[in-house]
Amino acid sequence: MAESFARALLKWYDASGRHALPWQAHRTPYRVWVSEVMLQQTQVATVIPYFERFTTRFPEVASLAEAPEDEVLHLWSGLGYYARARNLRRAAQQIVAEHGGRFPAEFEAVAALPGVGRSTAGAILALACGQHHAILDGNVKRVLARRHGVAAWPGEAATARRLWSLAEAHTPHERVGDYTQAIMDLGATVCRKSRPACDACPVAAGCVARGSGRQAAFPGRRPPRARPLRTARMLVLQDADGAILLERRPGHGVWGGLWCPPEIGAEPAGEWSRRELGIASVPGGPLGAVRHGFTHFELAIEPVHARVVAVPPRAMEGGRWVWYNPRSPARLGLAAVVSRLLAQLPPPVPLPDVTRENR
Repeated sequence: MAESFARALLKWYDASGRHALPWQAHRTPYRVWVSEVMLQQTQVATVIPYFERFTTRFPEVASLAEAPEDEVLHLWSGLGYYARARNLRRAAQQIVAEHGGRFPAEFEAVAALPGVGRSTAGAILALACGQHHAILDGNVKRVLARRHGVAAWPGEAATARRLWSLAEAHTPHERVGDYTQAIMDLGATVCRKSRPACDACPVAAGCVARGSGRQAAFPGRRPPRARPLRTARMLVLQDADGAILLERRPGHGVWGGLWCPPEIGAEPAGEWSRRELGIASVPGGPLGAVRHGFTHFELAIEPVHARVVAVPPRAMEGGRWVWYNPRSPARLGLAAVVSRLLAQLPPPVPLPDVTRENR
């Protein structure tokens, strides 16, 4: 049964699979690794331009390991889940330190890299090296759950073990790289989450979900839970040139390492900027609230616009702050919400006594 599944899938892949993805050209462990990390929770069409820009700037492990974090995050801006970018850079540094800059070919060493788990390690080594490893990403979970009628949520430990067992049983020893790409392609283009194209499926015969007409029931959904709502007031401090003062976030947590307007709590903007930054400011125009969804919570941002009156040099000390001008943007990693806030800003208005020290 498993052998016939693999044969049918490979035959379909040869005729209808995806063969021209950018990471399939000059397929190296490094390029496959970058693509697999980018593809985590992100669709192929979105990833392609990011992958091409990223690998043009960082064509090998060493260049990524040596890159400033800001540049890595800048090239990732808009792709989301920024911990992936930080982990890529950390992993590249680990590869240089522990493997002489050569991407490791042993499963345990690959799986030990930051941001790389069992499925991603298996995909890298199967696709780039032809090693026999199963994978279990979201697309593969859906294919196998529908095929075998696994109705429970894959996040449950017992369900995950069942799906891993099925993934390993179906993975052939021949053409393992092609099979790995084929089953991912099948989930992405045919066995889709909604409106699956069952008539075009090469392994539809014997599929429990299709046979019962209950494709939407497999795999089971995560038990519902409400996402809590958090609120934040952010100071959008604009100078006479139109630049905004941004703060680097801590290297962990929400928007780790990215640049954002500072959070100011309930304190009046003028008092906060004078106390924390030594910057005199006056109120600006109204800005609309912004909502941003994260995996575990929803964030409601109240932007508070203020205009600079005077900026002392100390506001720029320590690398914590930067003036960001959208008209001549620096190569920084920006949280997605910053672009949405920038789109609301009025044109800059010159004010008396504005200083531009250390600009």
